[in-house]
Amino acid sequence: MTYIPKDAEWYVAEIVEQIIVEGDPRNVVHRNLVLVNAHSPDSAYDRAIDLGKEGESEYKNSAGQKVVIKFRGLGALNVVHDKLEHGAELRYIKDVSLHEAKIAELVKTKEQLSIFQDIQPTQGPDYACKEIVDEAFDLMGTDPEDRK
Repeated sequence: MTYIPKDAEWYVAEIVEQIIVEGDPRNVVHRNLVLVNAHSPDSAYDRAIDLGKEGESEYKNSAGQKVVIKFRGLGALNVVHDKLEHGAELRYIKDVSLHEAKIAELVKTKEQLSIFQDIQPTQGPDYACKEIVDEAFDLMGTDPEDRK
């Protein structure tokens, strides 16, 4: 087992979930990094599994198609060694003998970072929940006829 600090209480879990839209042969897979508060690796595992299962749901999209979100499992579970504060390391990935070209691919300019990208329409199936989309449009005061 890896080194776990005695006072460790935070873990980072990668929750893998699959989204299937009725009538669409494509799926969407999300790999969500979430913080887990626990006092042992076993407890962190159990709590991460619970979080994944809590994310499972079924609903209708705007086209009336059934959308199913299924928890597939954990992709990773790591202890947070540092106290949670500015600059705390949450996770690291180690690569050995990377060529310069591969290192250059890993590093992005500010403009290339996803947080600075314009919102793009999804390239996959429409898995937006109709009720939430309708509520958002209502909050914005958008006429139902303009929502198409």
